[in-house]
Amino acid sequence: MYRIENLEYNKRVTVHAPGTVANLVCGFDILGLCLHEPHDVMHVTLLDEPKVVIESLDGYPLPADPQLNTAGAPLLEMIHEVDATVGFHVSIQKNIKPGSGVGSSAASAAGAVVAANHLLGNIFSPTDLVRFAMAGEKVASGVKHADNVAPCIIGGVTLIRSIFPLDIVSIPSPELFVTVVHPQIEIRTADARQILRKEVLLKDAIKQWGNIAGLVAGFMQNDLSLIGRSLEDVIIEPVRSILIPGFSDVKQQCKEAGALGGGISGSGPSIFMLSKDEPTATAVEQVMKDVYNKLGIPYHTYVTTINQQGVTKAS
Repeated sequence: MYRIENLEYNKRVTVHAPGTVANLVCGFDILGLCLHEPHDVMHVTLLDEPKVVIESLDGYPLPADPQLNTAGAPLLEMIHEVDATVGFHVSIQKNIKPGSGVGSSAASAAGAVVAANHLLGNIFSPTDLVRFAMAGEKVASGVKHADNVAPCIIGGVTLIRSIFPLDIVSIPSPELFVTVVHPQIEIRTADARQILRKEVLLKDAIKQWGNIAGLVAGFMQNDLSLIGRSLEDVIIEPVRSILIPGFSDVKQQCKEAGALGGGISGSGPSIFMLSKDEPTATAVEQVMKDVYNKLGIPYHTYVTTINQQGVTKAS
């Protein structure tokens, strides 16, 4: 239990909780990166009673029961480890819509615990915060995973070496540009997990391990060619891509436009592509727009970069 004194009840802090790209194609549940855009805006106020109140600022329907809310469940976990009477009021502007594939649930969970930690005097470590935030991911998908919440809290590219015990490794990376297209369809993470194969062939596992190692080495060595060659998934993407209209065309044409590579962001339907510079990333964005304009499917696009800070306190 963490003992806290001299708390400032009714004090409020505002944070920006960014979107994330999980899996990074070949690293299912173990690799992720933080984006500058899009991001949620969250206001968290310290209360003098042990409860969590959730408020939506944009009318988006959020579960009022904190145990069923991706921001509320992590805060309940945090309250249990504090030797003081505290609670939190959370107001959320959801700019990252649930089911988008760019870490909506993770942004809520990570933003809530980072903001609450500020109000408690930053008594918890980043690893503690990831541990709390994973409770929100369990609410969203039924499984505790950290490949979204870890980069959202820590920033940059992260490797989840282990969940139990939690072992997070920050991976240095080049200053790459990230282009994301979010077709306006929803794929629930829990549903996207249900269709995955329970067993994989050894030859596929070996190829996947090589790609994961190659991608990490490419990031660390600033080897753009190696990064591009390693952005290949022979296990998850072949199954999940059938849920995303236009996926094959987007991937092929974006690489022809100069992207290093990319694939499904999280469980989809968003698709991300990495590029070496902004002109290429912008050209990739146009390719994405062209594909979905032809399909007649509404979409949002983002051209952004890797966010090395994670959740940040608003000034």
